[in-house]
Amino acid sequence: MKNLKLITAAALTSSVLAMTAVAFAADGPHDKAIKARQAMFQTYSFNVGILSAMAKGDKPYDADVATEAANNLSAAANFGQSQMWPQGSDNATDGNARTRALPAIWTEFPAITEKAEGLKTAVAALVPVAGNGLEALQGAMGDVGASCKACHDDYRAKRR
Repeated sequence: MKNLKLITAAALTSSVLAMTAVAFAADGPHDKAIKARQAMFQTYSFNVGILSAMAKGDKPYDADVATEAANNLSAAANFGQSQMWPQGSDNATDGNARTRALPAIWTEFPAITEKAEGLKTAVAALVPVAGNGLEALQGAMGDVGASCKACHDDYRAKRR
């Protein structure tokens, strides 16, 4: 009985400490910006996933769905992002929400802008052809994937 009380007290203490840590972690100086850009990237990923699945034959091609996903991707790629990237909102800064952004983003910012423009260009070429058949979609998806990879390779930390 004494061990059960000790285990219960230890579990309760651990739970309180974990909740406190989460509460403090949620109040980082750049959490809103980090969460906004993560939502943008989730929107990219969701729509690229739909298009990629069709292009690879993992999902049946549907012109209407492909058009919608391409338009959604275009809207997300053209979000104004000036407030989503404050200095110090990288994965090495304590107190922020969890992020995979590497500090190099802020030291190499002109290169990031060029890569973002590359994504916009690739998506702009995708939008008018996504609904024009599987071959047209497949032909445009390579540039979209390459533009995403260009940033991921240099500016995003690997999953832990």
